[in-house]
Amino acid sequence: MKKILNDPKNFVPEMLDGLLKAHADQLSYAANDLHCIVRADAAVSGKVALATGGGSGHLPVFLGYVGRGMLDGCAVGDVFQSPSADQMLEVTRRIHGGRGVLYIYGNYGGDVMNFDMAAEMAAMEDIEVRTVLVKDDVVSSRDPEKRRGVAGMVFAFKCAGAKADLGGSLDEVEAVARKTLANVRTMGMALTPCIVPQAGKPTFTLGENEMEMGMGIHGEPGISREELKPADEIAERMLRTITEDMPIGSGDHVAVMVNGLGATPPEELYIVYRRVHDLLAGSNVKVHRAYVGEYATSMEMAGCSLTLFKLDDELTALLDHPARTPFFVQI
Repeated sequence: MKKILNDPKNFVPEMLDGLLKAHADQLSYAANDLHCIVRADAAVSGKVALATGGGSGHLPVFLGYVGRGMLDGCAVGDVFQSPSADQMLEVTRRIHGGRGVLYIYGNYGGDVMNFDMAAEMAAMEDIEVRTVLVKDDVVSSRDPEKRRGVAGMVFAFKCAGAKADLGGSLDEVEAVARKTLANVRTMGMALTPCIVPQAGKPTFTLGENEMEMGMGIHGEPGISREELKPADEIAERMLRTITEDMPIGSGDHVAVMVNGLGATPPEELYIVYRRVHDLLAGSNVKVHRAYVGEYATSMEMAGCSLTLFKLDDELTALLDHPARTPFFVQI
Protein backbone atom coordinates (compact mmCIF):
# COMPACT_ATOMS: atom_id res chain seq x y z
CA MET A 1 0.00 0.00 0.00
CA LYS A 2 1.36 3.41 -1.02
CA LYS A 3 -0.50 6.31 0.56
CA ILE A 4 0.37 9.68 2.07
CA LEU A 5 -0.44 8.83 5.67
CA ASN A 6 0.71 9.06 9.24
CA ASP A 7 -0.98 6.42 11.38
CA PRO A 8 -3.79 4.84 9.30
CA LYS A 9 -6.01 4.96 12.39
CA ASN A 10 -5.87 8.76 12.19
CA PHE A 11 -6.76 8.98 8.50
CA VAL A 12 -10.26 10.42 9.00
CA PRO A 13 -9.66 12.85 11.91
CA GLU A 14 -6.49 14.22 10.27
CA MET A 15 -8.34 14.62 6.95
CA LEU A 16 -11.20 16.44 8.68
CA ASP A 17 -8.79 18.66 10.62
CA GLY A 18 -7.03 19.67 7.41
CA LEU A 19 -10.26 20.26 5.55
CA LEU A 20 -11.68 22.45 8.31
CA LYS A 21 -8.48 24.49 8.44
CA ALA A 22 -8.44 24.91 4.65
CA HIS A 23 -12.06 26.06 4.51
CA ALA A 24 -12.51 27.81 7.85
CA ASP A 25 -14.45 30.61 6.18
CA GLN A 26 -17.16 28.15 5.12
CA LEU A 27 -17.08 25.20 7.51
CA SER A 28 -17.17 24.60 11.24
CA TYR A 29 -18.11 21.68 13.48
CA ALA A 30 -20.51 20.94 16.29
CA ALA A 31 -20.22 19.47 19.80
CA ASN A 32 -16.41 19.58 19.74
CA ASP A 33 -16.51 16.64 17.28
CA LEU A 34 -14.72 16.99 13.92
CA HIS A 35 -17.14 14.42 12.49
CA CYS A 36 -20.06 16.86 12.88
CA ILE A 37 -19.49 19.30 9.98
CA VAL A 38 -21.75 22.36 9.65
CA ARG A 39 -21.84 25.63 7.77
CA ALA A 40 -19.67 28.27 9.44
CA ASP A 41 -22.75 30.49 9.77
CA ALA A 42 -25.07 27.74 11.08
CA ALA A 43 -27.80 27.89 12.13
CA VAL A 44 -29.44 30.11 9.51
CA SER A 45 -32.52 31.50 11.25
CA GLY A 46 -35.83 31.02 9.43
CA LYS A 47 -34.43 28.63 6.82
CA VAL A 48 -35.16 24.93 6.34
CA ALA A 49 -31.91 23.11 7.08
CA LEU A 50 -30.53 20.23 5.00
CA ALA A 51 -28.29 17.51 6.35
CA THR A 52 -26.63 14.43 4.99
CA GLY A 53 -24.08 11.94 6.18
CA GLY A 54 -22.21 8.75 5.54
CA GLY A 55 -18.80 7.21 5.58
CA SER A 56 -15.59 8.95 4.62
CA GLY A 57 -13.74 8.02 1.45
CA HIS A 58 -16.13 9.60 -1.05
CA LEU A 59 -15.04 13.26 -1.25
CA PRO A 60 -16.61 15.53 -2.32
CA VAL A 61 -19.57 13.42 -1.10
CA PHE A 62 -20.73 14.11 1.50
CA LEU A 63 -19.24 17.00 3.46
CA GLY A 64 -17.91 18.78 0.36
CA TYR A 65 -21.39 20.05 -0.39
CA VAL A 66 -21.94 21.84 2.93
CA GLY A 67 -22.32 25.51 2.11
CA ARG A 68 -24.62 28.20 0.84
CA GLY A 69 -27.24 26.97 -1.61
CA MET A 70 -26.70 23.30 -0.77
CA LEU A 71 -26.34 21.55 2.62
CA ASP A 72 -26.22 22.97 6.14
CA GLY A 73 -24.54 20.04 7.81
CA CYS A 74 -23.06 16.57 7.47
CA ALA A 75 -22.20 13.76 9.88
CA VAL A 76 -19.05 11.93 8.80
CA GLY A 77 -18.11 8.37 9.70
CA ASP A 78 -14.90 6.40 9.30
CA VAL A 79 -14.01 5.13 5.80
CA PHE A 80 -17.11 3.46 4.33
CA GLN A 81 -18.73 3.39 7.79
CA SER A 82 -21.83 5.18 8.96
CA PRO A 83 -21.54 8.03 11.48
CA SER A 84 -23.37 7.46 14.74
CA ALA A 85 -26.90 8.58 15.54
CA ASP A 86 -25.49 10.88 18.22
CA GLN A 87 -23.26 12.62 15.64
CA MET A 88 -26.23 13.04 13.32
CA LEU A 89 -28.26 14.51 16.19
CA GLU A 90 -25.50 16.98 17.04
CA VAL A 91 -25.47 18.19 13.44
CA THR A 92 -29.26 18.46 13.50
CA ARG A 93 -29.25 20.54 16.66
CA ARG A 94 -26.59 22.90 15.34
CA ILE A 95 -28.17 23.58 11.92
CA HIS A 96 -31.82 23.84 12.95
CA GLY A 97 -32.97 27.36 12.11
CA GLY A 98 -36.55 27.00 13.32
CA ARG A 99 -38.25 25.61 10.20
CA GLY A 100 -37.28 21.95 10.35
CA VAL A 101 -34.52 19.74 8.98
CA LEU A 102 -34.47 17.55 5.87
CA TYR A 103 -32.17 14.52 5.78
CA ILE A 104 -30.99 13.48 2.28
CA TYR A 105 -28.68 10.48 2.14
CA GLY A 106 -27.94 7.25 0.33
CA ASN A 107 -29.92 4.04 0.83
CA TYR A 108 -27.46 2.07 2.97
CA GLY A 109 -28.50 0.02 6.00
CA GLY A 110 -26.26 1.59 8.65
CA ASP A 111 -27.06 5.12 7.56
CA VAL A 112 -30.80 4.43 7.48
CA MET A 113 -30.79 2.97 10.99
CA ASN A 114 -28.71 5.77 12.52
CA PHE A 115 -30.49 8.62 10.75
CA ASP A 116 -33.87 7.18 11.81
CA MET A 117 -32.65 7.11 15.42
CA ALA A 118 -31.35 10.67 15.14
CA ALA A 119 -34.70 11.84 13.75
CA GLU A 120 -36.52 10.22 16.65
CA MET A 121 -34.21 11.88 19.18
CA ALA A 122 -34.59 15.24 17.42
CA ALA A 123 -38.38 14.92 17.56
CA MET A 124 -38.12 14.57 21.35
CA GLU A 125 -36.46 18.00 21.29
CA ASP A 126 -39.27 19.44 19.13
CA ILE A 127 -37.14 19.54 15.96
CA GLU A 128 -39.18 18.38 12.97
CA VAL A 129 -37.14 16.12 10.68
CA ARG A 130 -38.08 14.61 7.32
CA THR A 131 -36.09 12.05 5.35
CA VAL A 132 -35.53 11.49 1.63
CA LEU A 133 -33.45 8.48 0.59
CA VAL A 134 -31.32 8.52 -2.55
CA LYS A 135 -31.74 5.41 -4.77
CA ASP A 136 -30.34 6.41 -8.14
CA ASP A 137 -28.06 3.43 -8.99
CA VAL A 138 -30.13 1.78 -11.73
CA VAL A 139 -28.33 -1.57 -11.83
CA SER A 140 -28.16 -2.22 -8.08
CA SER A 141 -31.68 -3.70 -7.97
CA ARG A 142 -34.67 -4.29 -10.23
CA ASP A 143 -36.78 -2.84 -7.40
CA PRO A 144 -36.31 0.96 -7.42
CA GLU A 145 -36.95 1.05 -3.66
CA LYS A 146 -33.97 -1.20 -2.97
CA ARG A 147 -31.40 0.65 -5.08
CA ARG A 148 -28.23 2.25 -3.72
CA GLY A 149 -27.66 5.99 -3.60
CA VAL A 150 -24.63 7.23 -5.53
CA ALA A 151 -23.52 10.36 -7.40
CA GLY A 152 -27.05 11.46 -8.31
CA MET A 153 -27.51 12.65 -4.75
CA VAL A 154 -25.52 15.77 -5.67
CA PHE A 155 -28.46 16.95 -7.80
CA ALA A 156 -30.81 16.46 -4.83
CA PHE A 157 -28.46 18.50 -2.62
CA LYS A 158 -28.37 21.19 -5.31
CA CYS A 159 -32.11 21.54 -6.05
CA ALA A 160 -33.43 21.03 -2.50
CA GLY A 161 -30.71 23.36 -1.24
CA ALA A 162 -31.78 26.00 -3.73
CA LYS A 163 -35.40 25.69 -2.67
CA ALA A 164 -34.42 26.12 0.99
CA ASP A 165 -32.18 29.07 0.10
CA LEU A 166 -35.16 30.70 -1.62
CA GLY A 167 -37.27 30.41 1.53
CA GLY A 168 -39.23 27.25 0.78
CA SER A 169 -41.12 25.49 3.54
CA LEU A 170 -40.13 22.04 4.80
CA ASP A 171 -42.97 20.54 2.73
CA GLU A 172 -41.74 22.36 -0.39
CA VAL A 173 -38.07 21.48 0.09
CA GLU A 174 -38.92 17.82 0.69
CA ALA A 175 -41.13 17.80 -2.41
CA VAL A 176 -38.30 19.21 -4.54
CA ALA A 177 -35.85 16.60 -3.22
CA ARG A 178 -38.28 13.79 -4.10
CA LYS A 179 -39.06 15.25 -7.53
CA THR A 180 -35.37 15.65 -8.30
CA LEU A 181 -34.54 12.08 -7.37
CA ALA A 182 -37.48 10.75 -9.38
CA ASN A 183 -35.73 12.23 -12.40
CA VAL A 184 -32.15 11.08 -11.66
CA ARG A 185 -30.46 7.84 -12.69
CA THR A 186 -26.83 6.72 -12.36
CA MET A 187 -24.69 3.81 -13.51
CA GLY A 188 -21.03 3.21 -12.68
CA MET A 189 -18.12 1.07 -13.80
CA ALA A 190 -14.75 0.27 -12.22
CA LEU A 191 -11.27 -0.40 -13.61
CA THR A 192 -9.32 -0.88 -10.35
CA PRO A 193 -10.10 -1.33 -6.64
CA CYS A 194 -9.50 1.06 -3.78
CA ILE A 195 -7.59 0.48 -0.55
CA VAL A 196 -9.14 1.35 2.80
CA PRO A 197 -6.21 2.76 4.84
CA GLN A 198 -6.86 0.73 7.96
CA ALA A 199 -7.25 -2.50 5.94
CA GLY A 200 -4.15 -1.84 3.84
CA LYS A 201 -5.17 -4.09 0.94
CA PRO A 202 -7.44 -3.80 -2.13
CA THR A 203 -11.16 -4.22 -1.52
CA PHE A 204 -11.47 -6.50 -4.59
CA THR A 205 -9.38 -7.63 -7.57
CA LEU A 206 -9.74 -6.99 -11.29
CA GLY A 207 -7.53 -8.35 -14.05
CA GLU A 208 -5.27 -5.99 -16.00
CA ASN A 209 -7.63 -6.00 -19.00
CA GLU A 210 -10.90 -6.31 -17.11
CA MET A 211 -13.61 -3.86 -16.14
CA GLU A 212 -16.70 -4.33 -14.00
CA MET A 213 -19.93 -2.71 -15.13
CA GLY A 214 -22.40 -1.54 -12.50
CA MET A 215 -19.99 -1.72 -9.57
CA GLY A 216 -21.04 0.16 -6.42
CA ILE A 217 -19.23 3.03 -4.79
CA HIS A 218 -17.94 0.81 -1.96
CA GLY A 219 -16.86 -1.95 -4.32
CA GLU A 220 -20.21 -3.74 -4.29
CA PRO A 221 -20.40 -6.28 -7.15
CA GLY A 222 -21.65 -5.03 -10.49
CA ILE A 223 -23.70 -6.79 -13.13
CA SER A 224 -20.87 -8.10 -15.31
CA ARG A 225 -17.10 -8.47 -15.30
CA GLU A 226 -15.73 -8.36 -18.83
CA GLU A 227 -12.87 -7.41 -21.11
CA LEU A 228 -12.08 -3.69 -21.10
CA LYS A 229 -13.96 -1.95 -23.93
CA PRO A 230 -13.24 1.34 -25.75
CA ALA A 231 -14.55 4.50 -24.10
CA ASP A 232 -17.33 4.96 -26.65
CA GLU A 233 -18.71 1.48 -25.98
CA ILE A 234 -18.61 2.08 -22.22
CA ALA A 235 -20.43 5.41 -22.62
CA GLU A 236 -23.06 3.90 -24.92
CA ARG A 237 -23.68 1.01 -22.54
CA MET A 238 -24.19 3.23 -19.51
CA LEU A 239 -26.41 5.69 -21.38
CA ARG A 240 -28.53 2.90 -22.86
CA THR A 241 -29.01 1.27 -19.46
CA ILE A 242 -30.08 4.57 -17.89
CA THR A 243 -32.49 5.54 -20.67
CA GLU A 244 -34.09 2.10 -20.62
CA ASP A 245 -34.97 2.80 -16.98
CA MET A 246 -35.84 6.50 -17.43
CA PRO A 247 -36.94 7.19 -21.01
CA ILE A 248 -35.57 10.41 -22.46
CA GLY A 249 -36.65 11.58 -25.88
CA SER A 250 -36.66 14.30 -28.48
CA GLY A 251 -37.16 17.75 -26.99
CA ASP A 252 -36.17 16.77 -23.44
CA HIS A 253 -33.62 18.77 -21.47
CA VAL A 254 -31.12 17.09 -19.13
CA ALA A 255 -28.13 17.71 -16.93
CA VAL A 256 -25.30 15.23 -17.35
CA MET A 257 -22.68 14.25 -14.78
CA VAL A 258 -19.64 12.18 -15.72
CA ASN A 259 -18.07 11.45 -12.36
CA GLY A 260 -14.59 10.13 -11.70
CA LEU A 261 -14.20 7.60 -8.88
CA GLY A 262 -10.86 8.92 -7.65
CA ALA A 263 -8.09 7.72 -9.98
CA THR A 264 -9.30 8.40 -13.50
CA PRO A 265 -7.89 11.56 -15.09
CA PRO A 266 -10.30 14.25 -16.27
CA GLU A 267 -9.12 13.76 -19.82
CA GLU A 268 -10.68 10.30 -19.88
CA LEU A 269 -13.87 11.58 -18.29
CA TYR A 270 -14.22 14.13 -21.08
CA ILE A 271 -13.81 11.37 -23.68
CA VAL A 272 -16.80 9.63 -22.08
CA TYR A 273 -18.76 12.89 -21.91
CA ARG A 274 -18.07 13.57 -25.58
CA ARG A 275 -19.79 10.35 -26.64
CA VAL A 276 -22.73 10.83 -24.25
CA HIS A 277 -23.24 14.38 -25.50
CA ASP A 278 -23.20 13.30 -29.15
CA LEU A 279 -25.65 10.46 -28.55
CA LEU A 280 -28.05 12.78 -26.73
CA ALA A 281 -27.73 15.43 -29.44
CA GLY A 282 -28.44 12.78 -32.05
CA SER A 283 -31.73 12.08 -30.27
CA ASN A 284 -32.53 15.81 -30.11
CA VAL A 285 -32.00 15.90 -26.33
CA LYS A 286 -30.50 19.17 -25.10
CA VAL A 287 -27.82 19.15 -22.40
CA HIS A 288 -28.63 22.15 -20.18
CA ARG A 289 -25.58 21.71 -17.93
CA ALA A 290 -22.66 19.28 -17.95
CA TYR A 291 -20.70 18.31 -14.85
CA VAL A 292 -17.44 16.48 -15.60
CA GLY A 293 -15.04 15.76 -12.75
CA GLU A 294 -14.95 14.13 -9.33
CA TYR A 295 -18.26 14.54 -7.50
CA ALA A 296 -18.56 11.21 -5.61
CA THR A 297 -15.42 9.12 -5.36
CA SER A 298 -14.37 5.82 -3.84
CA MET A 299 -10.87 6.54 -2.55
CA GLU A 300 -8.45 5.84 -5.43
CA MET A 301 -10.74 3.56 -7.43
CA ALA A 302 -10.38 4.02 -11.19
CA GLY A 303 -13.50 4.20 -13.29
CA CYS A 304 -16.46 6.51 -13.68
CA SER A 305 -20.18 6.86 -13.33
CA LEU A 306 -22.75 8.52 -15.55
CA THR A 307 -25.75 10.37 -14.13
CA LEU A 308 -28.63 11.84 -16.11
CA PHE A 309 -31.03 14.38 -14.57
CA LYS A 310 -34.20 14.98 -16.57
CA LEU A 311 -35.27 18.61 -16.20
CA ASP A 312 -38.45 20.69 -16.31
CA ASP A 313 -38.74 24.44 -15.84
CA GLU A 314 -38.84 24.27 -12.02
CA LEU A 315 -35.87 21.92 -11.71
CA THR A 316 -33.88 23.90 -14.27
CA ALA A 317 -34.31 27.11 -12.28
CA LEU A 318 -33.29 25.39 -9.04
CA LEU A 319 -30.28 23.74 -10.68
CA ASP A 320 -29.18 27.15 -11.97
CA HIS A 321 -29.52 28.83 -8.54
CA PRO A 322 -26.14 30.00 -7.18
CA ALA A 323 -24.29 27.81 -4.71
CA ARG A 324 -20.94 27.95 -2.96
CA THR A 325 -19.32 25.16 -0.99
CA PRO A 326 -15.67 24.07 -0.65
CA PHE A 327 -16.12 21.64 -3.57
CA PHE A 328 -18.97 23.14 -5.61
CA VAL A 329 -19.17 26.71 -6.87
CA GLN A 330 -21.87 27.82 -9.27
CA ILE A 331 -22.45 31.51 -9.85
